Amino acid sequence: MEINRITLPPIPGPGEVTTFYSFESGAARSLALADAAVLLASRHNATVPVLMIDWDTEAPGLHHVFPTRDDRYESERPARHAACGPAARRPDAGRSGHSRPGAARPDVPRPDAARPGLLEYFEACREQLETLGRTCPDAGDDERARLVLEAIDWEAYVERVDQSRSLYLMRAGRFDDSYGERADRMDWDGLFAACPALYRAFAQHLTRQFRHVLIDCRGGRSAAVSVCTTLLPDRLVGLFTPNARSLDGLCGVVTRAIDYRCSHEEAQHPLLVYPVPCGLDGLDAERRMLWRRGDPHKGSTGYQAELEQLLRSCYGLSQLSLDSYLDEVQLHGAVAAGTAEHLGAVPERDTDRLSQTRAIEALLGWAADGRFPWQSRRELDLLDAVGAARTLLAGGAHARTRPADAFDANGILLARELMRLGELYQQQGRLAAAHECFYEGTLLRTRLQGEEHADTRAGRAALAAVLREGGHLQEARHQYEALLEHCGHALGADHPETLAAKSGLAATLARLEEFQHALALHEEVTEACERLYGPGHMATLDALAGQARTLASHGEYSRARMLYERVLEGRQRLLGTEHEDTLRCTQLLATLLHDMGDLGNARKLQEFVLKVRERRLGPDAGVTLQAREALAEIFAAQGDLGAVREMQQSLASARTRRLGADHPDTLGVLLSLASTLSQQGELEQARQLQQHVVSQHERLHGMDDHETLRSKRMLAETLSSQGHSGAARRLEQSVEEGGNRLLQLRAMSAGLQDTLGAGIPGFTGAAGNAPGASPVSGAATGADARTVRGAGGQPTPHEAIEHRLGQLHKLVEAGRRREARVLADSLRETILRPTVAQALRRRGVALIKQVYLDDGDKDALLAFAEDEVASLEGALLEAAGGRPLALR
Repeated sequence: MEINRITLPPIPGPGEVTTFYSFESGAARSLALADAAVLLASRHNATVPVLMIDWDTEAPGLHHVFPTRDDRYESERPARHAACGPAARRPDAGRSGHSRPGAARPDVPRPDAARPGLLEYFEACREQLETLGRTCPDAGDDERARLVLEAIDWEAYVERVDQSRSLYLMRAGRFDDSYGERADRMDWDGLFAACPALYRAFAQHLTRQFRHVLIDCRGGRSAAVSVCTTLLPDRLVGLFTPNARSLDGLCGVVTRAIDYRCSHEEAQHPLLVYPVPCGLDGLDAERRMLWRRGDPHKGSTGYQAELEQLLRSCYGLSQLSLDSYLDEVQLHGAVAAGTAEHLGAVPERDTDRLSQTRAIEALLGWAADGRFPWQSRRELDLLDAVGAARTLLAGGAHARTRPADAFDANGILLARELMRLGELYQQQGRLAAAHECFYEGTLLRTRLQGEEHADTRAGRAALAAVLREGGHLQEARHQYEALLEHCGHALGADHPETLAAKSGLAATLARLEEFQHALALHEEVTEACERLYGPGHMATLDALAGQARTLASHGEYSRARMLYERVLEGRQRLLGTEHEDTLRCTQLLATLLHDMGDLGNARKLQEFVLKVRERRLGPDAGVTLQAREALAEIFAAQGDLGAVREMQQSLASARTRRLGADHPDTLGVLLSLASTLSQQGELEQARQLQQHVVSQHERLHGMDDHETLRSKRMLAETLSSQGHSGAARRLEQSVEEGGNRLLQLRAMSAGLQDTLGAGIPGFTGAAGNAPGASPVSGAATGADARTVRGAGGQPTPHEAIEHRLGQLHKLVEAGRRREARVLADSLRETILRPTVAQALRRRGVALIKQVYLDDGDKDALLAFAEDEVASLEGALLEAAGGRPLALR
């Protein structure tokens, strides 16, 4: 057969394979793939080569979406596919809504030969493998796969289907009378067994030619589905319709694909998953929202929560949100039903919110460039803006006759976009990414605009703030000192920018424990604001709030309380009692009163904050949950176990809805609830909860994980309290054995001297709670677990830890051993977190070890040393790239 050679536009690097999968609704899947292919091939002046592969051999349909001469003949001649095998194997079976030309014309001549496709390609591969088995019996899998693919001319199986774009199709096969029988006979498993590297090499072979390879994969479960969803793709687009069966089918395919890649070394490469809801606009707004969000009061979970839980589990992430992605990516109307004309045949002129083009372009906004679906639309837009600015800058820098001002303008544009992106990252708490953006943006502005330019000063202020928030205190100090010098020289000592720089420097010095210098700077700022604006001005109140934080960190609680009360009264007067700044100040004052032991007033303030949060933001918002935890800790300090239990139950329900039933925070709350139940004498309920958590920990982390052993130890204590001594002893023995295995594992990397004599980590505290675990939520106790991060003078987690360490230092100095021990136990888990700055960690570790030495508690000291080694080991693994394989 004569082959028309294919000449493709060059691509800059290897392309990507994307599989389109749907458990049902194959027509919608094929149409979505076809539209995506048209839009991708239209990029860069229609020079992007795109290949579509119809792998749905049971009900092929892409040849109907892009009909050629052969397909017109097949659609016009009398139907004779009954002889081809089962109806499900007919190339026109199971499809609806594809463009198929009109009436039958028996007199149309049949083409000399229909073009071969996927079936014929892999039939040829099988024959080549049989030949190699005789001629090269000792060749390895990779070598045999290479030889097979080099022996077969892929161009014979591919046809161009659009003369205005580089758009190509590998159809399911040659649709002759033997097609159905051959499709039934194709043994995809057998090919894999004969040469496991074949499918992987096939994908690599095609991505050297095409920028995008889009695979149309049939639904259900079969060997062909496994090939298309597990072995081949870099990205998986999964369509699902408004029913549990469709969503469960998609979740099962995704889970199996990720599990296989994580457990098979040869398949360990990234797989990005993009779920696509379709068939929405047939539902009214209330039903659409119910399907997406669920109904907490009825115990129903929406598809968004299930998808977020699926992706968290697959990628090992503690938190993610699909809000922005699912706001944009939805297939509507005829697209979802598979009855629309594809975009290559009928281009849309208008792209309104519900248009076919916009729906697919929204999907490609994430999938085409390999962005994660939990990245927000705003982040994608800013990333695109930064990329465009870099291109302009590079073009200007390489131009031989480039005017200097063109380079400057492009550099300033890039700096501006970087600063905007950094601000978004800072709002999201992604401090390392924010630091990179602020650093590069400030560097550009310094070089192009000078140290004292207003834009440069703004960039340096943002860089200094994120350095301080991230715990890089000496670097933050350097930036603030430079900023203060530039502001003072350019603007004067009393300018608002100068005062803001001085306030930022004071906060940084306070975290470095240079309290006298910090307080002196605070006094200067406050005095200047009162003189310039008056005692009740917002600037003055903000200055007082910063001073109050430093005083609290220094242990001067009475003075801090007076200032916080003044700030609160001023903000209530100017902004109202429910303004965000007012609420933050209210919670800060409640936290301070809790630390001072004034629990009654702390409770009143915190109850007000929680009431407003629930009414304005809803019961499951992040800040609402934090306010609830803070109130529950006040209840615990008051000894009100009934209120603590009620709050823990509420928190458990909210975290289950928000994070999923097996999220660590959810399981931590359940363990804390079990502890409260045990203290109330309800041992059977406590045991049931603990058994549930143990089973989840074993499933998620394994038998010998730290969290598994801790929850088992708590269960053993409950069983012992119930009189089940034998079961308790067996469980304690399994904990001891698991702990020994864990110690041996860590000894290999840490050295035996660090672990000799160490007990099982996390079991030196009171019964029912591990040291460092909150009696309410299972999180670290202390001010760091009760504060809310945000702007407007609010303490960060590092400031809260510093505050608690200051308290511990004073207790140690005063010889108050009992109180110091309680506080040290509550801090030991928090201080070893990887996000804690090194200077802060060293100070905390030294103080906690001193407390245990003073108590003569060698077991606690050795256990803490083991936890320290484990945390360092985890940090080293992360630094070496030890992340989930699916996100490599």
